[in-house]
Amino acid sequence: MLEFDGKSNLLEQANYRYRLQDVEEPNLYRELYEYTSVPKIAFNHRVVPLHMPEEIWITDTTFRDGQQSCSPFTVDQIVALYKLLARLGGPKGIVRQSEFFLYTKKDQEAVRKCMELGLPFPEITSWIRANEKDFELVKEMGLQETGILVSCSDYHIFKKMHMTRRQAMDKYLGIVRAALDNGIRPRCHFEDITRADFYGFVVPFATELMKLAKESGIRIKIRACDTLGYGVSFPGVALPRSVPGIMYGLRHYADVPSGWLEWHGHNDFYKVVTNADAAWLYGCSSVNCALLGIGERTGNCPLEAMAIEYAQLRGTQDGMDFTAITDIAEFFEKDIGYVVPPRTPFVGRSFNSTRAGIHADGLLKDEEIYNIFDTKLILNRPATVAVDSHSGLAGIAHWMNGYFNLKGENTLDKRHQVVNAVKEKVDAEYESGRNTVMGDEELEQMVFAADPDFFEELMAHKRIL
Repeated sequence: MLEFDGKSNLLEQANYRYRLQDVEEPNLYRELYEYTSVPKIAFNHRVVPLHMPEEIWITDTTFRDGQQSCSPFTVDQIVALYKLLARLGGPKGIVRQSEFFLYTKKDQEAVRKCMELGLPFPEITSWIRANEKDFELVKEMGLQETGILVSCSDYHIFKKMHMTRRQAMDKYLGIVRAALDNGIRPRCHFEDITRADFYGFVVPFATELMKLAKESGIRIKIRACDTLGYGVSFPGVALPRSVPGIMYGLRHYADVPSGWLEWHGHNDFYKVVTNADAAWLYGCSSVNCALLGIGERTGNCPLEAMAIEYAQLRGTQDGMDFTAITDIAEFFEKDIGYVVPPRTPFVGRSFNSTRAGIHADGLLKDEEIYNIFDTKLILNRPATVAVDSHSGLAGIAHWMNGYFNLKGENTLDKRHQVVNAVKEKVDAEYESGRNTVMGDEELEQMVFAADPDFFEELMAHKRIL
């Protein structure tokens, strides 16, 4: 049967409808996941088309999945971070939703206080256990959407739940119907999708969910969860590891609209950002992230990374306030006590800092030579130089210009006498056996010792900051 597709404007064969394959033995993809060896990436050379949705956005799981990996946040900390999420996402709601636990009185208080702010974005959603009591709690809190766990790999269905695929699907559909009966939008978390039988369970189950959505008139979102970070974005990779294949299959064979699709990845194999990009590029409107990438094991996709990816893919910030990224990182370190690894892109103390003298010399001549973009303008994070035994005169001059806020005609070059005096003191430190980076306070004292009067002039510039 042939049908004209209004999106591709091509005559296409009607989609084949996949039915549940209720197997007796679990399909554990042992040829890929042998467990006693590193997982394998298999190719079948099937390439699916790019299909960037008309609208893409970010959702947040900092207060749900992210919070499971660190000490629980206080209510005040959650409220502060929620406001920063809203500021980062901007008036268009690029950070569209944020999910919360509802289990404890503290969780519920945090939800209420965030709702009292009256911010349009991010919308507050929940994650619950699939039972009638929790559905009542969602309604009581005044939330419109909740996440529901629907594990989809045979690892979970057979080995954890001790069910058949038919039993699991029937159970899940019953839970979703209960949510619909309570007037709640379900968000179905397809746990472990990158080890699931895609055409034997995932697509048939998604198809049944779309039928329920049509009958009820209520949107049913599908969150594709790469629970162990097995997803791969390369063209031609075979399922179940193919992120493009998963997105194409859910759209093309289960008729899930892009706006109802969400990707949730983990970073076990260092692929979390590229996999989230691939999800967007191949038809998923929403990528689920956590601030600073916090989360179980290796963590979730860093929300700030996807905000930057959005700007790269769209060519615009669309109203997002990227200076909030710097404030978020500072809040985590100062108020929560979380240590941000210094070389973490966009948020680490050293992400736009250089130590090599030759690089510092380039920064001194033109910052653009060695800085990824205008980090002062975009992130409120000036490029810096860390002073150590390799920094040289240029590195010290650049540190002084940045630290003392020297601009225009006031900037120092590496020939300045105070720069040379500080260089001599730094060299003496390392000649005596020092092997750590110089701290700002130490360098400040060295400048003072070199020329106290000039130091006071420099401090006057610094106070302008």
